[in-house]
Amino acid sequence: MADGRELDVLVIGGGVVGTGSALDAATRGLTTGLLEARDFASGTSSRSSKLIHGGLRYLEMLDFRLVHEALQERGLLLQRLAPHLVKPVPFLYPLQHRWWERFYAGAGVALYDAMAVSSGLGAGLPIHRHLTRRGAMRLVPSLKKSALVGALQYYDAQVDDARHTMELARTAASYGAFVANRVKVTGFLRQGERVTGVQAKDLESGREFEVRAKQVVNATGVWTDDTQAMVGERGQYHVRASKGIHLVVPKDRIQSSTGMILRTEKSVLFIIPWGRHWLIGTTDTDWHLDKAHPAATSKDIEYLLDHVNAVLTTPLTREDVEGVYAGLRPLLAGESESTSKLSREHVVAHAAPGLVVVAGGKYTTYRVMAKDAIDAAADALDGRVPRSVTKNIPLVGADGYQALWNQRHLIAQRSGLHVARIEHLLNRYGALISEVLELVAEDPSLGEQLPGTQDYLKAEIVYGAKAEGARHLDDILARRTRISIEAWDRGVGAAEAAARLIAPVLGWDEQAIEREVSFYLQRVQSERDSQDQPDDESADKVRLEAPDIVSPA
Repeated sequence: MADGRELDVLVIGGGVVGTGSALDAATRGLTTGLLEARDFASGTSSRSSKLIHGGLRYLEMLDFRLVHEALQERGLLLQRLAPHLVKPVPFLYPLQHRWWERFYAGAGVALYDAMAVSSGLGAGLPIHRHLTRRGAMRLVPSLKKSALVGALQYYDAQVDDARHTMELARTAASYGAFVANRVKVTGFLRQGERVTGVQAKDLESGREFEVRAKQVVNATGVWTDDTQAMVGERGQYHVRASKGIHLVVPKDRIQSSTGMILRTEKSVLFIIPWGRHWLIGTTDTDWHLDKAHPAATSKDIEYLLDHVNAVLTTPLTREDVEGVYAGLRPLLAGESESTSKLSREHVVAHAAPGLVVVAGGKYTTYRVMAKDAIDAAADALDGRVPRSVTKNIPLVGADGYQALWNQRHLIAQRSGLHVARIEHLLNRYGALISEVLELVAEDPSLGEQLPGTQDYLKAEIVYGAKAEGARHLDDILARRTRISIEAWDRGVGAAEAAARLIAPVLGWDEQAIEREVSFYLQRVQSERDSQDQPDDESADKVRLEAPDIVSPA
């Protein structure tokens, strides 16, 4: 990108919308670049509720178009684009009022299923069903009897958001896009009023260079206003950050064979199955502090515990919480002062000649947002640009996944790994499992469990650095794997072993290993300390005491 050639499209931002935009542009035959200041998905796109859903609550707001669009995207991801990463998940909705609520909620869920079927992509998920109180409690023995008079069960889907975003970037690269993380945009190039590219800095080497492009796409999420300020164009709207936190608790703390969705006074609360764990979230509060490292407070954690304990026979305590993460939603401001009512719609605009801005939206509809952004860029390019084809472009690892899943016992026999390990690998790498197993074949010790973890093999750590663009220990423990939120010690016990596996791949010496481990341990400690603070300001201050391994500043 630094060699002086002019790209057709340069995308700024390596979250799900930015990586999706790069894939959309590359598969239309456009020369494409993507720059990310930190790591892929290091912001909002690794800290979501990890749901791919139509947004059942938006039906209540009569936003039928948004729900229909999201359900169509859910079907595409489940069936075609990323079946190895996106999986069905059941949810129980407890009813607390007799007759009218069953009719009201039941009609909404029936419409939800009908809209999924009408999209042509509803196959593969069971339709909802009505349950008596006894039937619901058979599924969720941990529910208080007084918490419900009956229930509905329906299906949505979930995804490992960080892996999905990274695979979007990798898929874009496989179609010819130039993709770079740890490269920060420091300014824009202009010819008169027209934006003609960006000034950039490689944060690893300190090298500064220019990237020229006919069209620049700003897909920086909650940083949209900051990026626009660099070019002196704010636009007719601005993006407001809403903080949402999630708790991770062990699976045995809640006896249930299904996820749950509970109403709160502000929004809804999800209890989501996640391997050996439950994810509980989320909060919805305005955030005006550091965008790179939003901090969860003690008050946030207690809010979620109080709400989930209202329906559980055995209350959860702070000691049951093994992981906490906080993320920021990029909401379009202006519709309401309450963040839970701000728009989840997205907008695409030409903020200046040569500069397209895409903002708002939700994770599930990233592909539509990316398509709209590149449509806008294509309209301004000379010549005829083909239409978007990402509806039919599977992510790397998706092709052949189902056949390999059917062969998992044979793969286990050939590899010498337990079939449960093979299932774990297939649901993270899909058809790329062969590349991970090649590492094990070359060095059988890589087929061993990584010390300090339950689910991850040493080979996955090596593969993250070798093939998935990880540059630092934090990239591996927080995003290529989810050790940082799934382990009781937040990955402290696995840090040194992981760093020593990464070292020969990335050329680290002993000093670099110590530095990487030290930075990671500081990050964990600052997060733990911030979660004991009473308010956002004090939590933010404590969290920022830990420096980034590479500072975008």
